[in-house]
Amino acid sequence: MRFLKFVLALVVVGAAFAAGYVVRTNGTTTIATQHTERKVLYWVDPMHPAYTADKPGTAPDCGMALAPVYADEPAPVDPSASAALKRARPAGTIHVSAERQQLIGVRFATVTWDDSARSLRTVGKVTYDETRVAHVHPRIEGWIEQVFVDFTGDLVKKGQPMLTIYSPEMLASQQELLLAARARDLMAANPLASAARHGDSLFDAAKRRLQLWDLSPDQIQQVLDTGEPFHSITLSAPASGFILERSAFPNQRVTPDSDLYTIADLSRVWIMADVFESDIAGLSVGSQAYLSFPYPGAKPLGARVTYIQPQVDPTTRTVKVRLEAPNPSVALKPEMFVNVEFGLAGTHRLTVPADAVLDTGDRQTVFVDLGDGYLEPRSVVAGERTDDRIVIISGVQAGERVVASGTFLIDSESQLRSAARSMGAPSEHGHD
Repeated sequence: MRFLKFVLALVVVGAAFAAGYVVRTNGTTTIATQHTERKVLYWVDPMHPAYTADKPGTAPDCGMALAPVYADEPAPVDPSASAALKRARPAGTIHVSAERQQLIGVRFATVTWDDSARSLRTVGKVTYDETRVAHVHPRIEGWIEQVFVDFTGDLVKKGQPMLTIYSPEMLASQQELLLAARARDLMAANPLASAARHGDSLFDAAKRRLQLWDLSPDQIQQVLDTGEPFHSITLSAPASGFILERSAFPNQRVTPDSDLYTIADLSRVWIMADVFESDIAGLSVGSQAYLSFPYPGAKPLGARVTYIQPQVDPTTRTVKVRLEAPNPSVALKPEMFVNVEFGLAGTHRLTVPADAVLDTGDRQTVFVDLGDGYLEPRSVVAGERTDDRIVIISGVQAGERVVASGTFLIDSESQLRSAARSMGAPSEHGHD
C-alpha cells in the first residue's frame, strides 16, 4: 500500500513537471513565435527620430545604435518637431540641433528688399580723344630743310611753323603761275575775246594748283607781287596740341604719304573703363562718373559716358565703356590709370548677405530656415554683388530666413547626411 502511494506520488510529480515543461515550452514557443512574427518597419535614430534606415546601423550624427520600430508599436515622435515639421518637408532638408548650431557658429539673416542707390567702381585707362588728333603730311615731294618742332611732347599752337620743305615741283609750279600771269595780261589786249578767256583759264589753273598744294593765298599773292617764287615752303601746325609722334628730320626726303607729326589736343581726353557684363545694364550714354587718382593730393574730376562698345571681351567678360572728361590742367595723361566710380539708381530687388550664398560655379545654394533646427538647401539664381550683399533673382522670398554664417559647415553637414542616406537607404517615413 505504501508502495502504491509512492508510485502515485511519482506519477503526480512527473505529470506536474511535464505540465510545467509543456507550459514553459509552449510559452517560449509562443514568445519566439511572437518575436518571429513581429515585423520591423524600419530603424530609427533614438536621438533624432526624423532619421530612418531600412537596416540596423549607427546614427551619423551621434553614433548611437539605431533602434527598431515594429509594426505593432507606434512610431517614435521627435519631441522637437513642430506641427509644420510633422508635415512633409522638402527633399534634402537636414536637422541641426540648436546646440550644434551654436557650436559651429550658425547665424541667420532675413531676405529683404533693397531699394538703395549703389555705386559701381572700376579702373579706367586715359587715352587721347581720337576726334582731336591731327597728322602732318606734306602734299608735295621734296626734302626737309629746317625743323622748328624738334622733340616729342612739345606743345604747338595752330598755325605755328613746324618745318620747311624744298620742292622742285613746287618751285616749277610757282614759275608757271608767273608765266600764266604775264600771258593773261598780254591776251587781255587781244581783240579776240576767246584769247582773253584762254589767258584767264591758264592763270586760274596755275593758281588753283598751288592752292591744292597748301600754299596760302597770302603766299600766292606775294609771289605775284614780287615776281619771285619761294625757294622752300613752310608747313604749319593744323591744330593746337602736344606732339605725340615726330618723324621729321633735316635733309630727309618726304612724299605725300610721309607722316611727319602726330598732334593731340589734350584739353579733353577719353577714359576707357572695363565694366563686367553683369553691371553694364545699369549704364547708358550720358551716365555721370567720378574719376579719382591712385595717389594722394589729386582732386577728383567729373566725366560722362559717351559710348558703350557693343561686344563683350570673351576672355575677361567685360565691356569697354568710353568716358569723356575735361582736362584743362592736363592732369589726365595718356596711358594713365584712374579709378572710375559710377552712381547707379536704386532698383527694387531681393538681397541676402554675401556669405549666405554658396557658389560652386554652376550652381548657387542657400540654406533656408524651416524652424526647429530644420534647414532646406535651396538653389537660387544670384545676381550682382553690392558691398556685402548679393542680389537674388529667384529661389527665395522676402521674409524667409537663411543661414548667413557657418554656411560652409552646414553644407558639409548636408553632404555628410546625403552620403549617410545613400548608404543607409532611408525610407519614406522621415526626412533627415
